[in-house]
Amino acid sequence: MKKWIEFNFHNCATMRVAEDAPTASLLKDMFEPFLASGLNHHDLTVTGNLEPLQGVAYGEDTYQYTDSMVYISPAKVQIILDEDGFRLNGRGELLVWVLPLIDRVLATRDVAWIHAATVEYRGHGICLPAWGGVGKTSTIAKLLKLDGVGFMGDDWAFLSENATLLGYAKPMFIKPHHRPIYPHLFRDKRKPLVPPRLSKPIGRLTTLVHPVVTQYPRLARVTRKWSPEHMMVAPRDAFPEARISTAAPLATAIFLERYDGSSPVLREKDKRWMVSRLIGNFHAEITPQSQQAITALGAASLLPIEQYFRDKAAVLDRALEGKPVFLLQVPQSMSADQASDVIVEQIQEVLALSGILESNVPSARHAGAANGFSRSTDLSAPVALGVR
Repeated sequence: MKKWIEFNFHNCATMRVAEDAPTASLLKDMFEPFLASGLNHHDLTVTGNLEPLQGVAYGEDTYQYTDSMVYISPAKVQIILDEDGFRLNGRGELLVWVLPLIDRVLATRDVAWIHAATVEYRGHGICLPAWGGVGKTSTIAKLLKLDGVGFMGDDWAFLSENATLLGYAKPMFIKPHHRPIYPHLFRDKRKPLVPPRLSKPIGRLTTLVHPVVTQYPRLARVTRKWSPEHMMVAPRDAFPEARISTAAPLATAIFLERYDGSSPVLREKDKRWMVSRLIGNFHAEITPQSQQAITALGAASLLPIEQYFRDKAAVLDRALEGKPVFLLQVPQSMSADQASDVIVEQIQEVLALSGILESNVPSARHAGAANGFSRSTDLSAPVALGVR
């Protein structure tokens, strides 16, 4: 009898993974917050065994497909869609293929998966979508220094149509430039890390070899844990005294990005802009294999691409109705430490204007000193808000 590992994503999507699937350990690591048991239905079933192919059509040398199945030849991955949900089969690392399938299931349940750092402040959900490398992980550490802030996630999150922000406390990837912000993790580190100046070149190399590594699940799992580019750390280890929050009503969304200016700029934006950014940023941040899964489903008419994005956009449109949304641009020249100081201060400005931040809460520049981390940039100069 086959044994399964089960997952329940906020009671909105469910998955089971065969224990003997090569990817099982990796999926258990990455989706540990959603481990479950005794589920009576599974929206996605993951195994390591391909099902027989019969009566297929061919999309050049890349795809083989039927009315209910598509096989992606280069990756040796099979996606099947029937009335019970998705089945995903393959011998490689399947995390990158799981992500867009769960994303799709969630959208049909009125929940959108987003790429964002998230915290809860006294019952209010703060959503900080951003590109990778902007400073989300550094910002989270400093936000948690403020009284009343709870951790939700530093990279991925979910937003329901009723404007509830849902957390994802997945493993964090701490890089060499995070040393000033997470000194306790580096004090007890168990492996050597590359110097900060080599972090980006190594990161680019990792991106190039990722499609090859995904064919070998054990190697992929070892790489995530022991790569000299980063440390893989559980949120509880990164923030041993933090409160972990799993859900909160959305108060605001602030999109963070780096730009080539000399001063931080905060601009109020409209809902349509934020919906577009959330969808586009999520799609850009997932791997090429995840993107190919969406392409393959559309090419085989199992899931029209326009429907995939339209349904998710509709969820986000309802979720953001009446919510204040902003774009915060931070100079590219700032280090992660400097940028996170500025981001925290501007978040506090937004919360104060919204009447959410209590008047007796110290500003970021004072909270940093009071809680033991030093500022690396002078915020005494006026910040160019440019609010529209």
